[in-house]
Amino acid sequence: MFFYDNYHLLRPLIHFVKTLGERHPSFPAVREWRGGGGEVKKSILFIIVSLFVLPITAHEFWLQPEKFMYQPGDNINVRFWVGEDFNGENWNGNHAKVNKLQLYIDDISDDMADQVSDETGDSLQLSIFDEGTAMIAFNSNNSFIKLDSAKFNAYLKDDGLSNTIDYRAAHNENDSCGKEFYQRSVKTLIQVGDKKTDVCRPANLPLDIIPAVNPYSLNNKDSLTVKLLFNKQPLTNQLVNVWQRQNNITTRQQYTSNDKAEISFVVLTTGKWMVSTVRMIHLENDAQANWQSYWGSCTWGYQ
Repeated sequence: MFFYDNYHLLRPLIHFVKTLGERHPSFPAVREWRGGGGEVKKSILFIIVSLFVLPITAHEFWLQPEKFMYQPGDNINVRFWVGEDFNGENWNGNHAKVNKLQLYIDDISDDMADQVSDETGDSLQLSIFDEGTAMIAFNSNNSFIKLDSAKFNAYLKDDGLSNTIDYRAAHNENDSCGKEFYQRSVKTLIQVGDKKTDVCRPANLPLDIIPAVNPYSLNNKDSLTVKLLFNKQPLTNQLVNVWQRQNNITTRQQYTSNDKAEISFVVLTTGKWMVSTVRMIHLENDAQANWQSYWGSCTWGYQ
């Protein structure tokens, strides 16, 4: 399958098709690109991509349990997913990709890294016998990718990485290739039984998304505030996506973190939710790469 590692290569193609759609309202690609489970029907995008014999998945990465609410002792299977519009497929990673995989529940913290095998696409399987809200945090090892200038610029624009775009323009690098290390920095929240426990704490991830209150304690249409930390410091003026998926339909809202490194949004206690963001920094004097990106997400759900 074609996962995130190769998705960068299709960025310029997708950007080109979207641009055509913006210029020509009759062009079908943009109207059919998002929503309804992310399917693309009878569009030029489908036709072009079919020529490459590559199914499209995308850059979002998250932890996806089979469901988010369990009873003590239930079998829990958490998959590592990549996809577009909060609709994805299993990763192609294994134990070698794991830098950190930690379970937190109440005052317990367990290292789960050895629970992921060397088998490609393996998932995390566990059982939790205590009631409470569990947090599972994952940080991947770095991967490397090199893109030509056109592909790299299109990828930066598509993900709203304006700081990187501005840096490259100011340093006359728009015609230079992009050499990038990237890693995942993600967590999921799972409710076991009725007892609600603390998940409003850092998980010591490089890019950490921290809810101000336990999402499972919210009433329908309550507001939820989340805080962003990068290397344990508040991350302000950061573009953040908030996703909800229910009945095979995904909605997305975009926010920018304030001077407290926070965003707030209304939560419907239905379906599944994800908060995601990307942080990219310039590397000085690195022999292999000139950029490092961190892809962060936090998921939970009411099903």
